[in-house]
Amino acid sequence: MKKLKTLSLLLAVPCLATAAPDARLEQFNNWKFGLFIHWGVCSLASWENSWPLMRPLNKRRPGDTEEFYATLAPKFDPVKFDPDAWVKLAQDSGQRYIVFTAKHLDGFAMWDSLYTDYKITKTPYGKDIVKQLADACHRANMPLGFYYSVADMNHPDYRDTSKRISENWHGEPWRPEWPVYLDYVGLQLTELLTHYGPVAMIWFDGVAPLEEFDGRRFTRLIHELQPDALINNRLGVGGDFDTPEQHNPKGVPTKQVAGSNTDVINKTVAGTVPKAEDFRPWETCQVIDQKNWFYHQDEHIFKSPKELIQLLAVTSSMGGNLLLDVGPGPDGTIRPEFTERLLAMGAWLKVNGDSIYGTTYGPLQNLPFGRSTRKDKTIYLHVFNWPADGKLEVDGLSARITSVKVLAGGAKLVYHQNKDKLEIEVPRQAPDENDSVLAVLTR
Repeated sequence: MKKLKTLSLLLAVPCLATAAPDARLEQFNNWKFGLFIHWGVCSLASWENSWPLMRPLNKRRPGDTEEFYATLAPKFDPVKFDPDAWVKLAQDSGQRYIVFTAKHLDGFAMWDSLYTDYKITKTPYGKDIVKQLADACHRANMPLGFYYSVADMNHPDYRDTSKRISENWHGEPWRPEWPVYLDYVGLQLTELLTHYGPVAMIWFDGVAPLEEFDGRRFTRLIHELQPDALINNRLGVGGDFDTPEQHNPKGVPTKQVAGSNTDVINKTVAGTVPKAEDFRPWETCQVIDQKNWFYHQDEHIFKSPKELIQLLAVTSSMGGNLLLDVGPGPDGTIRPEFTERLLAMGAWLKVNGDSIYGTTYGPLQNLPFGRSTRKDKTIYLHVFNWPADGKLEVDGLSARITSVKVLAGGAKLVYHQNKDKLEIEVPRQAPDENDSVLAVLTR
C-alpha cells in the first residue's frame, strides 16, 4: 500500500488538523464545474444500470432480465480506456474535479476489492480501473472523488438474493445479516480511502430509508482515514453539501433548510439573497443528453452547448456547482457528442472563467435578461437575452459603480447610475451567442 498523501497537496489548502473545516468547503465552492462519470458493465447493454431490474415495469426493452444482466460482467473488456485522456478532457473542458462511480447499485466494483468477486479484475479486462484513473488524476493534480452506492443488489447480506431484485431492492435491514452487510460497506470504503491516494470526496448514493445505513459510522470512518474528504448529503446525516439531481433549487440554499433529503433545498424562496454565513453549499448533478446517466447507444438528443453554458451560469448564480455527467461506452471511450459539448464549454470558460470560478451567488436573483455572480467587489452580469436597442437596464443594484466592461476583450462601456437603477450602453451585437458577460466593478 502506498503511503497516503494528504488532500492538501491536491487542494492547496492546509490539512484539517490545522485548518477550519470550512476551508475545504471554500475550495469546493470555488471549483464550480466538475465531471461526473457513470460507467460499468451495463454499458455493454445500453442500460441505466440496475434500475430496470429494480423497477421491471419501467424497463426499456423486452428480455432485459436479471439473468441477462448476469451475462454482462464476463464480457466486459474496455480495451480503449485511457484515463489520461479522460483527465485531459476534463481539464480542456474547464472542469476542476472528477467524481467516478466506483460502485453503483448493481454492486459491481470498478476496483480490485478483496471482499467481492463481482469486480473489474474478474472480467476479461482484468485491471483496476479506479487505480488507473486515480493515478492519472494525481499526475494532473485533478481532485478525484468516488461515487459509492451503499445499496448493493448483488450482496446476499443486503437482500435475500434468492428473490427477484424487484421484490426487495430497498434492502432488508431487519434480517440478522444486516450488520454483516454494514461491515462490508466499511471494508470497501476503507479500501477506497487507503489504496488510491488523496480522495476529494465520497459521493454516496442509495435507496430510502437512508437512516438504515448508519451514516454516522461511515462519516467517522471517512474523517479518520481522509480528514479532508468532503461527504455529500445522501447518507441520512446531512453531509457537507446538498445534491439536487437533474434540477436546480428555486433559490439560494440556506443552512436553515438543509438536511439529508436531496430535494430539501427546493424549499428556499426564489429571489432571496442570504447572508454569507447562512449559505448551504450545494451541487447539482445533471446529464448532457435527455435523462441517461450511463451509456445509451441509441440516444441522439443532447443539450446544446448554449443550454449547458447557461446551465453552468444559472447554477453559479445561486452559489452551486455543476457536476455534469458522461457515460463512457463499453470500450472505454467517450462519445463525440459529449466531447464536443464539453470542449465548447471549456472554450467559453477560457474567456469568461472569471465570472464562474471562485464566485458566489449574485446579489441580483431576478434579472429579466439573465443571471449574476459575484467575486469580491465585482458583479458579473450573465446576459442571455442581449438587448436589441443597445441599452441594458439593471434594477436593484444600490452599490456605487466605478466601471463596466465586457469580460471578453475588456472593452469599457458607458453607463448611467441613478440610485439603484443602472443603464449600460452595449454594442448592438452580442459578444457571445451563448452567454455574454459584463464585469461591473463596485466601490
